[in-house]
Amino acid sequence: MASPDAPLRWKHLYKVLTKAGPFSDEDWVPGQETITSLESSKLLVIGAGGLGCEILKNLALSGFKDIHVIDMDTIDISNLNRQFLFRQADIGKPKAEVAAAFVERRVKGVKITPYVGKIQDKDEDYYMQFKIIVCGLDSIEARRWINSTLIGMVDFEDPESLKPLIDGGTEGFKGQARVILPTLSSCIECQLDMHAPRPAVPLCTIATIPRQPQHCIEWAHQIAWQEQRKDDTFDSDDMDHIGWIYSAALERAKQFNIPGITFQMTQGVVKNIIPAIASTNAVIAAATTSEALKIATSCNPYLENYMMYAGEEGVYTYTFEAEKKPDCPVCGNLARNLTVDSNMTLEAFIETLGERPEAQLKKPSMRTEEKTLYQRFPPQLEEQTRHNLKLKLKELIADGQEIAVSDPAYTIDFRFRLAFQ
Repeated sequence: MASPDAPLRWKHLYKVLTKAGPFSDEDWVPGQETITSLESSKLLVIGAGGLGCEILKNLALSGFKDIHVIDMDTIDISNLNRQFLFRQADIGKPKAEVAAAFVERRVKGVKITPYVGKIQDKDEDYYMQFKIIVCGLDSIEARRWINSTLIGMVDFEDPESLKPLIDGGTEGFKGQARVILPTLSSCIECQLDMHAPRPAVPLCTIATIPRQPQHCIEWAHQIAWQEQRKDDTFDSDDMDHIGWIYSAALERAKQFNIPGITFQMTQGVVKNIIPAIASTNAVIAAATTSEALKIATSCNPYLENYMMYAGEEGVYTYTFEAEKKPDCPVCGNLARNLTVDSNMTLEAFIETLGERPEAQLKKPSMRTEEKTLYQRFPPQLEEQTRHNLKLKLKELIADGQEIAVSDPAYTIDFRFRLAFQ
């Protein structure tokens, strides 16, 4: 039984965790030990946006007492319609700090530790302290980074080094929740092609005759920035950079009498943001929190391993086990096969790596076992390998040869085996 001085808030939760039921795991041992395991579990929530706010609130109300949250953004007025932990007075403040303070005030006995910054700021020692990591991100790049980092942390001689990753995501009326056991189950990279990059607007349309507000924004992002600020690395999370794109897009739109450009639209186009719906966030946050509760207490089998939610056609969910792929560049041990035109130049091939659903690499450098084909950094090495960009693939590598591709956004090398058409 729960201790007599337990807060009334947890009474019904403790009842669930102190007795077995028809749906509980056969090997589960209910009781105070299970409650202690729940309350002592240290969790990390990545993201304090629309989904992250729901997850934080749910975890606190589900009995977790030690929660950390990491987010680099500040609160904008456009967030207030769905990110319910924030108020108008909070505009401009860091999301992580405001969300943590709000939940702590409302749920007594819970400690939430915020960090304002990027997940890439933290090293493996930081992530090793957590029992479970829950993601509420709107970025595929960030998902791929934390996925590869957690897989790289696994030491097969130390079971504590395996950190379950619970990933939630929403797009309008659609959502997904999944449980990833690094190295044991299918990972983010295995199913990367499910998150295909958005179709590109033809550059000629952007450069010559824009027809939509989005075309003006893309022009400012892809062309004007390169012409006027090529020495500055564009950061889509820097509001000064977004503001510059917004101003340039407005001027472009005036020239072609195109109305409708807003700052919020500019953010959405540049960051490829799909409008969020509060009810979808609530459904997916509930699913991810349930998985965290099951993993922390072993009261029920956790999700195996992918749940899709489709709310635009009624309440429909579908659960399945995603395949762990042996040629996954992160959790697999084989190089991924790519079929390419041998007459394609290296420059053209590099461009396709940003468009391919199974790659989606923005600034790739590559090498074979024998030589460097193209290296973006440092500048001296870029200059030495630049001449290779105009050469055909068949002049640089052999049919069936393996290449290693790196990208500054990720901590690993991606291995591909090229098959000539």
